[in-house]
Amino acid sequence: METNKRLMQDPDWWRSATVYQIYPRSFFDSDGDGEGDLAGISQKLDYIKSLGVDVVWSCPYFVSPKADNGYDVADYRAIDPAFGTMEQWQEMVDGIHARGMRFVMDFVGNHTSDEHPWFEAARQSKDSPYHDYYIFREGKNGAEPSNWASVFGGSIWEYNQPTGEYYLHTFAVKQPDLNWENPKVVDEVVDILKFWVDRGVDGFRLDAINYLYKEPDFPDVEPMPGSKYGFANQHYANKPRVNEHFRDLNERVFGKYGMMTVAEVAYVDMETARQYCGPDRRELNMLYLFDLLNIDQEGFDKFSPKPLDLPLFKKTALEWQQGLHGQGWQALFMDNHDQPRAVSRFGDDGAYWKESAKMLANCFYMMQGTPYIFQGDEIGMTNVHYDSVEKFRDVEVFNTYKERKAAGESDEALLKVFCDRARDNGRTPMQWNDGKNAGFTAGTPWIEVNDNYREINVASQEEDPDSILNFYRELIAKRKQWDVIAYGNMELYHPDCDKTFGYIRRFEDQALFCLSNFTGEEIEFHLPEEFLSDRTSVLLQNYPELVIAPVITLRPYESFTLVKEG
Repeated sequence: METNKRLMQDPDWWRSATVYQIYPRSFFDSDGDGEGDLAGISQKLDYIKSLGVDVVWSCPYFVSPKADNGYDVADYRAIDPAFGTMEQWQEMVDGIHARGMRFVMDFVGNHTSDEHPWFEAARQSKDSPYHDYYIFREGKNGAEPSNWASVFGGSIWEYNQPTGEYYLHTFAVKQPDLNWENPKVVDEVVDILKFWVDRGVDGFRLDAINYLYKEPDFPDVEPMPGSKYGFANQHYANKPRVNEHFRDLNERVFGKYGMMTVAEVAYVDMETARQYCGPDRRELNMLYLFDLLNIDQEGFDKFSPKPLDLPLFKKTALEWQQGLHGQGWQALFMDNHDQPRAVSRFGDDGAYWKESAKMLANCFYMMQGTPYIFQGDEIGMTNVHYDSVEKFRDVEVFNTYKERKAAGESDEALLKVFCDRARDNGRTPMQWNDGKNAGFTAGTPWIEVNDNYREINVASQEEDPDSILNFYRELIAKRKQWDVIAYGNMELYHPDCDKTFGYIRRFEDQALFCLSNFTGEEIEFHLPEEFLSDRTSVLLQNYPELVIAPVITLRPYESFTLVKEG
């Protein structure tokens, strides 16, 4: 437990840290089978260290049928052979620690795979000792127990023939939800977490963890248009019992061993967020929130995009910055393995690809919180432009395609929205060089490489001092130099402007001003008077030759950060 003793010496180290997220299946393939693996991660640790990050977080690599790309776990204590062995896992973690970084494990606690031994036993008989590990209910009026919709489409219930009941799955059919009201389930989870703590894990990212309690009466809800099912998140997300579970886990594992904890939480309001990660709550360290990434879509439907409302985007960012200041902590992220690429979504992945990728990084990561950089963002990887739905690999795409085709939508329209918003946009292989398969694998990749890899790759950007990659390195380094970045409050500058995002942050005698142009136009802008001072300097900029003056002309997607002391 040497790693955890080290952690306990500085329990709030994560406030000034930067996290690098790896999707292992798509990071680097060491053996040529077309899928990334743990040995591949180990081979790239020097590269990760060169970014200046403090923490490595990897998505799951446990034994899994991969119905949801590893988020359907069949054995929590075993490495999937597709990714390697326990020995290779230990080598990876030891390598991370040897380079002065920490390792955060992705833990999927809301559900298991339907191929987990617990569920295989649970579904066979109501008398099974594992039957109450999951949520089974009788049908109602010859149909499902309720009309709740699954996150991945269709009903949240699936019929189980051996017992004549339905089981609940918030996500895919092959992901039955665990019953956290059963103390035996909680004890099992605690034992699993301790198993990995004993092997050197420094923290946990907790997947979909705010869904642990479901209202047991399962009331029907208003159906979605064109469907007999409706979203019921008000009945299964962020219920008070979840706080009790968090406090219990903190007492038994997280706080006891000094773990960093970040919870993926959806549909959360400010009051609940403060409860989850308030400094005195003894629940969690920080939250992974989605409000910013839900703004350019209709309600909860990611496949119904709408134009970005920048004033609303800024207002939402401010609410979370001010609402959690001194009362909680949040992860800062632009995308991840479940999201399209940020530069394609919020920037311009064509004419101003480099400028807008840098702009987004500066804008997001100069706010308060812990940055989470997803693999490939540091080189400006973009969305794919597949020519057929068959090239996607995500269960969410296939379920949505089936539903919307039945409702009359065309293949052309569906392909466009999938290329814009599907999770697979973030899952295409890492682009290491301009060689075969972008240097990801010597074999056939499990999902097609983005066809722009010859222009966008690590090798070419290593040699370019003006590259997106080297901009990220500079940003990460400079975040550590100024206390105002970690601890300052935030106020908007020109909050109603629909073209720029400007904010001021202050801490003690330090002040910071970050300004970003979200358009491909030139914009005349008046700088805040307090930064027209000989004590002001340029911390970061995505264009050369920035001159501090009362009035400046922002170039397309220009972004810079000014700092002042005294």
